[in-house]
Amino acid sequence: MQFGELKRREIITLLGSAAVAWPLAARAQQVERVRRIGVVILYPENDPQGQLRATAFQSQLKKGGWTIGGNLQVNFEWGTGDADWVRSTTEQALRRAPDVLLANGDAATFAANRLTTTVPTIFIGNSDPVGDGLVRSLSHPGGNITGFTVMEPSLGVKLLGTLQQVAPHVTRVAILLNPDNATHKRIFALLEAAAPNFSVSIVSASAREAAEIEATMTQWGQYAGHGLIVPSDPVTNAQRKLIVELAARYRLPAVYALRAAVADGGLMSYGVDLIGLFRQAAAYADRMLKGEKPADLPVQLPTKYELVLNLKTAKTLGLDVPASLLAAAEEVIE
Repeated sequence: MQFGELKRREIITLLGSAAVAWPLAARAQQVERVRRIGVVILYPENDPQGQLRATAFQSQLKKGGWTIGGNLQVNFEWGTGDADWVRSTTEQALRRAPDVLLANGDAATFAANRLTTTVPTIFIGNSDPVGDGLVRSLSHPGGNITGFTVMEPSLGVKLLGTLQQVAPHVTRVAILLNPDNATHKRIFALLEAAAPNFSVSIVSASAREAAEIEATMTQWGQYAGHGLIVPSDPVTNAQRKLIVELAARYRLPAVYALRAAVADGGLMSYGVDLIGLFRQAAAYADRMLKGEKPADLPVQLPTKYELVLNLKTAKTLGLDVPASLLAAAEEVIE
């Protein structure tokens, strides 16, 4: 065999091997492409509850086989503010070109819906996504957005009923609202309609800023017979420690929609497990990253509400918790 012929055969063999290797390398490179999730999470970054939600979200993604900081980058946009601030923050999240966007709260959900029709988006918060034009139907959203509702408007009436069982002396119930939360407006309307059945009057105030919360609750605290309802919302949740502190100072019986407030010393809560919803949202994000479309992933409604009681706070307020509520409680803090 001639030297030249041997060289030609070696070259042909090398080229053939390379031809096989290149597609494999290209496919491997494609599989390892870094994917991105943007999260508009309306909590201060130093809020332990916000960190718990972020941890739950990322832990669930890891269970789906993703490596955070490896083949998956999760970018959190932290903080709270009015609707304009939320829109600006959502725009910032979208500028990072995420493969999936998670919008926490009504304001972020509506901002995302206005800003993109292409980025697959998951919301946590809205109570009427069909009525608000976010999706075509709950079972088949039909667009680029789907997600998880946190509460139904009738929850406000349930919160009122629960409050009255513990504090039957309450005759005037105040509700702290985020003006940018469409669900809060529905809750207030239903509470007003139901108030005569409970022999109470209903008043409301904005809870967007700490100063207005303090001024309002100070005013409410000057009169006997006041009770307090605090629906779920990222803004009111971010102010929960202030609200709990003021409720204690002015001896206002209060019921919250989030357990976190009760853990911080609030009287009681009745609502969904939000940390669990962040895990469910991560499962949806995983499915979207693997090719499924938001249009085909149904909107999930709350299936379980949890009652949490703080007996130490009840004792401080001089309230007796009925045995029926104690029996129904998911958790009792003593």
